Amino acid sequence: MQDQPKPQAPPQDGGRGGRGTLPPANPAQILGGGRRGGVQGPGILFDSDMGHIDAALALAMLHSLGPKGQLIAVSVSNSNLEAAAFCDAVARVYQGPSPGGFGRTALPVGLAANGPKSGAVPMLSAPLAMKKPDGSMMFPQGVKDVRDTADPRVLYHNALLTQKDGAGIAILAGPATDLAGMLTLKSHREVVAAKVGLLVAAVGAYPSGASDPRVTADIQAARRLFAEWPSPIVAVGAEIGAAFPYAGSRIEADFSWAATHPVVEAFRALQPQILEAKGQAMAAVLYAANQKEGYFKLSERGTIEVLNDGRTRFTPSATGKHRYLIADAGEKDRVIQAYTEMASTKPTPPAGRGFRPQ
Repeated sequence: MQDQPKPQAPPQDGGRGGRGTLPPANPAQILGGGRRGGVQGPGILFDSDMGHIDAALALAMLHSLGPKGQLIAVSVSNSNLEAAAFCDAVARVYQGPSPGGFGRTALPVGLAANGPKSGAVPMLSAPLAMKKPDGSMMFPQGVKDVRDTADPRVLYHNALLTQKDGAGIAILAGPATDLAGMLTLKSHREVVAAKVGLLVAAVGAYPSGASDPRVTADIQAARRLFAEWPSPIVAVGAEIGAAFPYAGSRIEADFSWAATHPVVEAFRALQPQILEAKGQAMAAVLYAANQKEGYFKLSERGTIEVLNDGRTRFTPSATGKHRYLIADAGEKDRVIQAYTEMASTKPTPPAGRGFRPQ
């Protein structure tokens, strides 16, 4: 039997220098400090093109997993500093500021320096610009420039080292730039192979369909991801998002526990053009955290390939490592209810969070 690859020692910073340099890898810092009752559920990486409302709602769901899992790393792949700042602001709503004196939350945000570029996005800029009556930021965040972010590959590498072999889950809801980048370095690829048991990819359309902007933004990265990712992949297509939308009329009511919430303000900034959130990224989170609950059907095994125009195509194969979710119309009400319960859970942060000096 071939020996299990041994993860390499983690790099000691995020590769950015300046204010963005991370303290030495420490599981308590990466996991947000001690967790009551010990580690519960899988550790989850979330890589998205934050700037779409479904990704923002999915992030809220991930901060409210409870015993079903733990968000251990967040990164944005569209090289938009506001996207990283928004992720940091959302984390502070759920986790609060770090008491360790580093001026940021206990969960650093990765930012792809070489990812697809995007301009100003109202759903990001609007909540980030909001002020309280005293002139302070409505949603505090610590990402002012790229030095306040981490290299996604280093961030994921360090976070995965906190996981038992095969226990980690990666969720993709954006260009595959960051996750494909993990496969370019031998030590990082070995950590992925050892620690990640499943990748849930909210990209494409299945078994075939129109091209997905999340794929066309970086076709080569998507192609590499599906061809080389070592663990099984479950894809969540655009058709799932269309089948299980999150109505805009529910968003404000579901987050009523907060007088103001960055996700609610992000959705308001999209109106009246956007009236509902397509549930593609949300379905990926729901499946990742509830694989045995029967919210979706699973396709047969096969292989997903990325075509030159950015379309995805599934080919059945008994030896394939890929499957995709299939909408079950009879589960629609239960899926939407699960979205509501997970996305709108009022945060109850555990005591003792933050970086603890060695």
